[in-house]
Amino acid sequence: MVSALIVALANVHIPLLLGDVVNVVAKFTRETENEGRSYMQEIYVPSVKLIKYCVAQAIFTFSYITFLTRMGERMADSLRQQLFTALLEQDIAFYDQHKTGELVNRLTADVQDFKSSFKMCISQGLRSITQIVGCGVSIFMISPQMAGMTAVLVPVIIGTGTALGGLLRALSREAQHQFIKLEQTIPIRGGKKIPYHSLMGNIEFRNVSFAYPTRCDQEVLHDFSLHIPAGKVVALVGVSGGGKSTVAQLLERFYDVKSGSIMLDGVDLRTLDPSWLRGRVIGFINQEPVLFATSIMENIRYGYPEATDAEVIAAAKTANAHEFVESFPRGYNTVVGERGVTVSGGQKQRIAIARALLKNPRILVLDEATSALDAESEGVVQAALENCIEGRTVLIIAHRLSTIQNADVIAVMSHGKLAEIGTHHQLKKLGGIYADLIQQQQKEEKTASKRFWWI
Repeated sequence: MVSALIVALANVHIPLLLGDVVNVVAKFTRETENEGRSYMQEIYVPSVKLIKYCVAQAIFTFSYITFLTRMGERMADSLRQQLFTALLEQDIAFYDQHKTGELVNRLTADVQDFKSSFKMCISQGLRSITQIVGCGVSIFMISPQMAGMTAVLVPVIIGTGTALGGLLRALSREAQHQFIKLEQTIPIRGGKKIPYHSLMGNIEFRNVSFAYPTRCDQEVLHDFSLHIPAGKVVALVGVSGGGKSTVAQLLERFYDVKSGSIMLDGVDLRTLDPSWLRGRVIGFINQEPVLFATSIMENIRYGYPEATDAEVIAAAKTANAHEFVESFPRGYNTVVGERGVTVSGGQKQRIAIARALLKNPRILVLDEATSALDAESEGVVQAALENCIEGRTVLIIAHRLSTIQNADVIAVMSHGKLAEIGTHHQLKKLGGIYADLIQQQQKEEKTASKRFWWI
């Protein structure tokens, strides 16, 4: 602040000193007698003063700009962290309603605008106040009439600018902080926790109706009821758009039901701690697992950050991932790249399975876990899944019906409702939707084999 005041004072004095230098030059331009010696004597003092003020202005300008830049960067970093934390604490419905580009723009462009505005307001504000006072005194000394006219007009201009600037600042401030002020519909943490030793994994959907927040008038589930017994493998099948993946998302409590309830061991899911539910109870494996640009060890450890290296390796062995990981030159320290670009689809899926198993979940949700893999990779991943389902409540959402024939219960969904339920043989014998789906897939497989028999 002191540096800014000194710079402002220098800005007031430099024009006056420059005027003194010009006056000396003009004076000796008109005179010719004793020109050389007298000219150097008279020009010396104002010139030295002008140089001193210019040097001081440069030094103190560098000083206060450096200070303001550091302060602005610290404030921008703090604001960016708060905003990012607020974004992480929003529920899935929030991201359905806002575009990714819009959120990224809040974190980058808007914070950058705030930082630039902060530095400009502080530096320009201090300098302007000092320069206004200094210039006012200078104008009065030069011409009292001009000073009087300025005193009348300047307040009008300043008042108008201040009013408009205040309105714009208020709007900008509201826009920059609107996401920080948001309160999530589903909290990240807080609620009941069922003791792990008494947690069975018994799940029951009771007359559940649900519509996504972006399509409130279109129900995806309507009066849906399903019992998933503890320790059993239940498969959900049906045509695309029937609501299968929605069931998994509701179980993870990415959304809350519109009506009805979801019970876990007789306790309403809405009363449980979401962080505990997702972090310790439910292991989720979907069609496109996300890997981060770090080592395989750390990618698996994301499932349970407190896990030891030995526990990570044990989970990898259960997921049939240990062998291929050890074949890499750096083993578990191999960096997989952004979204796992350096490993195959099957390897990526097995790393994701190991991550889910690391937390030792009581409930395992498999959402089309093998649908994007080729036949060879699917077989390896399927073997890994069979290793980890024993003793757990498992919900499988499958497109390929051949992968769920051994499930304890198969539930067929149609138009957001439970249409059929039973074992593979019971449903096939029934000759309903499930039987039709089997026939349709068999026809598609035969057609594909005939079309590409030469490959």
